[in-house]
Amino acid sequence: MKIILDVLSSPAILVGLIALIGLVLQKKPLSDVLKGTIKTIMGFMVLSAGAALAVTTLTSFGIMFQQGFGIQGVVPNNEAIVALSLKQLGSSTALIMAGAMVFNILLARFTPLKYIFLTGHHTLYMACMMAALMTAVGIGGWKLVIGGSVVLGFFMALMPALAQPIMRRITGSDDVAFGHFGTVGYLVSAGVGALFGNKGKSTEDIKFPQGLAFLRDTSVAIALVMAILFVIVAVASGETFVESTLSGGQNYILYSLLQAIGFAGGVFIILAGVRLILAEIVPAFTGIATRLVPNAKPALDCPVVYPYAPNAVLIGFLSSFAGGIIGMLILLWLNLKGIAVPVILPGVVPHFFCGATAGVFGNATGGVKGAVFGALTHGLLITFLPVLLMPLLGAFGFANTTYSDSDFCVIGILFGNFLHIAF
Repeated sequence: MKIILDVLSSPAILVGLIALIGLVLQKKPLSDVLKGTIKTIMGFMVLSAGAALAVTTLTSFGIMFQQGFGIQGVVPNNEAIVALSLKQLGSSTALIMAGAMVFNILLARFTPLKYIFLTGHHTLYMACMMAALMTAVGIGGWKLVIGGSVVLGFFMALMPALAQPIMRRITGSDDVAFGHFGTVGYLVSAGVGALFGNKGKSTEDIKFPQGLAFLRDTSVAIALVMAILFVIVAVASGETFVESTLSGGQNYILYSLLQAIGFAGGVFIILAGVRLILAEIVPAFTGIATRLVPNAKPALDCPVVYPYAPNAVLIGFLSSFAGGIIGMLILLWLNLKGIAVPVILPGVVPHFFCGATAGVFGNATGGVKGAVFGALTHGLLITFLPVLLMPLLGAFGFANTTYSDSDFCVIGILFGNFLHIAF
């Protein structure tokens, strides 16, 4: 069971297998099959390395933020809540995940939902949440596995279909779909962008003064903005705390600047990994689409949209994080008024990955204003939705962490309330 879970939850291996099958079905020479498979796996490993570097620096930022501003509460983090849950729900999660992938393929083969969800770690996280929700109301055994598989498999096909109209605007083609369980938040961002923005003024058309022309380099712009943020939270948390807890004695300002540049480096690596994956997976997927699932599209992880609007990535992150801070302050105010609710802190990791994506979606429909206001709304959304989800997770809802991305919350709230009513 463990090896099945390891394979299914590894995006690199999962998408590498898809590329391998696609190339074999096209009867490509062995050299092409090996090259395409290896480069696809390599692309995901490059992306993962960039993501790991970004997450490491953002974790330090989050620690300094909590210390500097003296706020304690629930930190939304998918990986943390899943790690806690898998200790009790590992077998159920693996079976639901495998069943959902089969059901997703069947839907793509026999219905108009021609999307195959390839973001393996998100499939794992959602399978774990399905197991937790059903366990909380006393459902177990084959009912849990079949019920979870059908519900998850359905959303694996549905969510990319809902996102595809905006994906066509972002990418300019219909070759690649979007497979990430934050889709509700991104569609809300796109909707807000359409209402309040102007798609004629794209984030990518921002004109920098001649003296600031170097800011056209996205990596440099990200590094400078993050340097300002890191220095602010480092000063707020204090020299002693940073140097004794995080930097290993290194000067706290220097440490902050290096963390900011490291974050920009992580984003640069992510973009390189995405380009490598797209160059291999789309042609390879043609074999599966033409032979097994006619007209199917690969639904890929959220960084797939980053190269299409790099400025929107930074704007989206900052705007979503601002929304998270506003939402946190509202929750604190409610507690002061005697309304006991969990205080959701702005998790920097979800606000980066999901907020950046929300910025790209908002930019596609509303340009600069769409990216700003769409991502800001997204930040509020992923702050308030976890408050409604936590009571439905049973014992797993009382940890100091919870699910962060919008689809986990929306699907969890709908499915969890259905289960409580029906059972």
